[in-house]
Amino acid sequence: MGAGRYKAPMTPAARLSATIDIIGDMDAQRRPAPDVLKEWGLAHRFAGSGDRAAIAGLTYDSLRRRASAAYVMGEDTPRAVVFGMLRLERGQTADTIAALADGSRFAPSPLTETERARLDAANLAEAPAWIAGDYPQWLDSHLERVFGDARAEEGAALARRAPLDLRVNLLKGERSKALAELAEYDAQPTRWSPVGIRITVPAGAKSPAIQVEPAFIKGLIEVQDEGSQLAALLSGVKPGDIVVDFCAGAGGKTLALAAMMDKKGEIYATDTDKRRLAPIHARLERAGVRNVKVLTPRAGADATAELAGRADLVLIDAPCTGTGSWRRNPDAKWRMRPGALEQRMKEQAEILVRAAALVKPGGRIAYVTCSVLDEENGAQVAHFLARHPEFSLRPPADLAEPLGERAFLFRKAVLVSDHGLLMTPRRTDTDGFFVAGLQRTA
Repeated sequence: MGAGRYKAPMTPAARLSATIDIIGDMDAQRRPAPDVLKEWGLAHRFAGSGDRAAIAGLTYDSLRRRASAAYVMGEDTPRAVVFGMLRLERGQTADTIAALADGSRFAPSPLTETERARLDAANLAEAPAWIAGDYPQWLDSHLERVFGDARAEEGAALARRAPLDLRVNLLKGERSKALAELAEYDAQPTRWSPVGIRITVPAGAKSPAIQVEPAFIKGLIEVQDEGSQLAALLSGVKPGDIVVDFCAGAGGKTLALAAMMDKKGEIYATDTDKRRLAPIHARLERAGVRNVKVLTPRAGADATAELAGRADLVLIDAPCTGTGSWRRNPDAKWRMRPGALEQRMKEQAEILVRAAALVKPGGRIAYVTCSVLDEENGAQVAHFLARHPEFSLRPPADLAEPLGERAFLFRKAVLVSDHGLLMTPRRTDTDGFFVAGLQRTA
């Protein structure tokens, strides 16, 4: 590469200033973090890939710790949030932060006496649960309903960085083969999923370009959180089943189900929004899956009408608030409003009713959300059962049986309620996922 094309990396202080500006733009425009970060990168071409990765890491860490950072700093400005995050999340001292914020070219202005004092005294011991757990205050009663006095710890776990999880496609090879191909990333087997691989990415580091790895291109691996892998496993799907993936989206769980069925049986993948289905075709081809039919919705027509009363299993990966995926989408929790919860609950109830019509006697519904809120989980299941006596609840503890020797410890780790199992980062080191099993008895 010629010397004229070399981009000198930004200084740590300049990256800090950029992060403060980006959070300010997010607040002013009320736009998602990925959009603002992309726009900033396009407008600042001098920033290399390492700079952009570091700034994105600082931005997302600041969003993860927004409430607690603002609490220790005494204000909720972008500057306060970033400095508070450096103290709480990255363990930097006031002296270290002052060395970055020294007022030099491209650096933030120097710390005030008040800022330094607050950084020195940073402590969350007396903070209310929603501050210590870094979640919106209006959700406190909702999380207390599920987690009780542990809600701050559960929220704090949801505020930590997530690892990169991959699922091995057993139609293309074994996990040992994938681990060998990804050895340079220190890839490790996941704790619960027998087909999972985990790569831990340090703060500020670039995520591995998995999509260009031969293992990905050949269809041996897919990006999928371990909790999502487990949700598919706990559905209890069997080779030879007729399965409907009712909210298939881009097809992550469709692919997992297909591998579990070992090419035996039929899967019908559909979604109410055909735009979400767009990536599924290429993913099915890459994975070598041949027993999936994609049912694209058409205006005024029910794409699943031909399947009424035929399905052994309907998997509902229900649209939800996404509270269980806050590790990966930390800005979403601050943009969430009560109206969104009410809308999702309405959609979930409607989808359960529509899915029930597809299940044959003796068949099952696996109801899954990536939410930790009871309104979307146990309460939604109870509401459905009260109106559909032809369905009964599968004992939640029995759902773990597909995990074999891991089942006992998994049951000890998850939160078992009257209606299902709840995985959380604190309990299972996965994203938050709820799984319930419903069986048609008549």
